[in-house]
Amino acid sequence: MCQNLLVFGVVQVMNVFNLSGRKALVTGGANGLGWAISSALSASGASVMIADILINEGETKAKALRDEGGCAEFVKLDVTNEDDWRSGIAKTIESFSGFDILVNNAGIEVTALMTDFDVSEVNKMLDVNILGPLLGMKHAFLAMRPGGLSGAGGSIVNISSVASRLAVPAVSGYSATKSAVDRMTRIGAMEAGKLGYGIRVNCIYPGLVLTDMGIKLADDLVNVGLFPDREQASQNFIEQTPQGRLGQPSEMADAVCFLCSDAAAFVNGTGIPVDGGMSM
Repeated sequence: MCQNLLVFGVVQVMNVFNLSGRKALVTGGANGLGWAISSALSASGASVMIADILINEGETKAKALRDEGGCAEFVKLDVTNEDDWRSGIAKTIESFSGFDILVNNAGIEVTALMTDFDVSEVNKMLDVNILGPLLGMKHAFLAMRPGGLSGAGGSIVNISSVASRLAVPAVSGYSATKSAVDRMTRIGAMEAGKLGYGIRVNCIYPGLVLTDMGIKLADDLVNVGLFPDREQASQNFIEQTPQGRLGQPSEMADAVCFLCSDAAAFVNGTGIPVDGGMSM
């Protein structure tokens, strides 16, 4: 058990939400958007369990948060493995004396035209992007609900995508999985509410973000013949965005912190587009 302090030096954090005393688990928390979310939660005062299959990166990132004054640990967690969920949540509760925030961030994206997709790659996306969050909600419910190992309620934030709201070419499989995340979010919120769990469930729809995954998508759209180069692929998304730019990981993370905070106490079963207006 450790005491967290507000920290601001790990990544650029603009949010003003106080999460002191909260205990969070973030899947895929070692890199990209997951790392931005882990950092922002820590900067807001939460204790953070970085859950990832990337052991070295995860342990390094947890140490970085601790070095900045945060309370952070790492656990190896494959979101498609139910035993990993059991042990990951148990370690969170043991380390922080509680568990009241889950961010289902881990996901993969495979770009392919409908005439060219590979069944095995689509099945992997189904496992990671749909089964993973579903298992996360299952075990978070069991732990956070009255009588659970933590038992004090909490907040779950799932990461969907702007691709679930727009017809983006060459991401049909990914779009389908992220549309499923949206539906599972709403059903989870309804179940938790009707059964008196004291758990809010929401999601965000990130736009194209400057992470390794976002850069890879631009390159993949070039490779399938939709654009001549990365710059024009990126410019296509910028032109669809009223704010005229791509998103920053910290901006997605701020929305997650809002949904986890008391400022969102009556926000439940919904999704927030964080896409600069792209999907309006």
